Amino acid sequence: MSPSLASILGLVVMFIVGTALPINMGALAFALAFLVGTVFVGMTANNILAGFPGDLFVTLVGITYLFAIAQKNGTIDLLVHWAVRAVGGRVAAIPWVMFGVAAVLTAVGAVSPAAVAIIAPIALRFARHYRIDPLMMGLLVIHGAQGGGFSPISIYGGITNQIVDRAGLPGNETALFLASLFFNLAVAVGVFFAFGGAKLLGRRDTGTHEEFEEGSRASVPVTGHGGTPAAPRDGDHPHLTRATRDQILTLAGLLILGVGSLAFGLNVGMVAITIAVLLALLSPTAQKGAIDKVSWSTVLLIAGVITYVGVLQKSGAIDMVSNSVAGLGAPLLAALLLCYIGGVVSAFASSVGVLGAIIPLAVPFLAGGEIGAVGMIASLAISATIVDVSPFSTNGALVVANAAEDERDKLFRRFLIYSGLVVVGGPALAWAVLIVPGWL
Repeated sequence: MSPSLASILGLVVMFIVGTALPINMGALAFALAFLVGTVFVGMTANNILAGFPGDLFVTLVGITYLFAIAQKNGTIDLLVHWAVRAVGGRVAAIPWVMFGVAAVLTAVGAVSPAAVAIIAPIALRFARHYRIDPLMMGLLVIHGAQGGGFSPISIYGGITNQIVDRAGLPGNETALFLASLFFNLAVAVGVFFAFGGAKLLGRRDTGTHEEFEEGSRASVPVTGHGGTPAAPRDGDHPHLTRATRDQILTLAGLLILGVGSLAFGLNVGMVAITIAVLLALLSPTAQKGAIDKVSWSTVLLIAGVITYVGVLQKSGAIDMVSNSVAGLGAPLLAALLLCYIGGVVSAFASSVGVLGAIIPLAVPFLAGGEIGAVGMIASLAISATIVDVSPFSTNGALVVANAAEDERDKLFRRFLIYSGLVVVGGPALAWAVLIVPGWL
């Protein structure tokens, strides 16, 4: 068996086994990189480990560590509470608050599943209380998380931009971020009106006293004058309305991260881990256990997949596949095919893992210059993440799991239907908007 064919079969095995069994795909990737690399490609262990993405490792650990501290000290809860109170009693604005908060969280460094895990329980409780379609509410949370997910200081954005840089492709961090944000925003607008958003326009809080849970406690809604929201008043939960010292310091740290990374070009991972350590030193007891909340499974996943990509490159598999796609003789058709490969695989596997594998496949294909590299990368990124609404993906499963027990089965079926439509139409729409016009 040729080295290129063996490495491609190893990639297929990695995705199949990682999807069918509860085994971290990154661990599989490391094992397969060693087996395929040494047996079929003739690489030594040192050659294989040379492909380990040290820069991505620091970025992932630093960002998720800082975000874990922000979650642990209540900064995230505080931001959500402020955002919800800001809309007054406007029911139609609540789903967009959830969209916006999820987008901000991923844009400043939260991994998408972490943002959805935090916002989805709150969003679905608001949906139940205000009689908002839970499918619409859940989808806006997910699309919000995906919309902010490709900012230059985010996990997805950092991974994609560094993969692009390592591959020697021309990149545009701002264009990637805005393409993802506006694409998901447009989809969210369609979802909002398709699932009853028009009926919410003009509605205010009804003043009914149904049980409304916020966090782990249940409380009776309080209706203010003139139909103001039923959310708790300042005096009811003072700890959610007044920032503590740790929360103020965390907010300052997030601001420094954004300014330092965007304005001064500092390394995102190093800045994030430095801020996280300083916060931990200032409040060692309060931040105890935050390091355990680092997304180590994601770190292992990304490190393993990208290390395996190094074996793919060494074996010649990437050149072979890309040349085969380019050999179709129709660049636009080849680009569409790559988008669908990324979208379909990502619907059942990890989006970040797919990004790490699919972008290098496009490198030789883009060398001809017939397709714009920035538009192609943005289209691949969107195709691989827009399908995360699937109930088989982490984001979709998180929303379904947080739905009320009596509506969970129905919501699962509705998510399944919607995700099927997205898998069929999402990559084609991204291709039509970002690649066909040739403006990126």
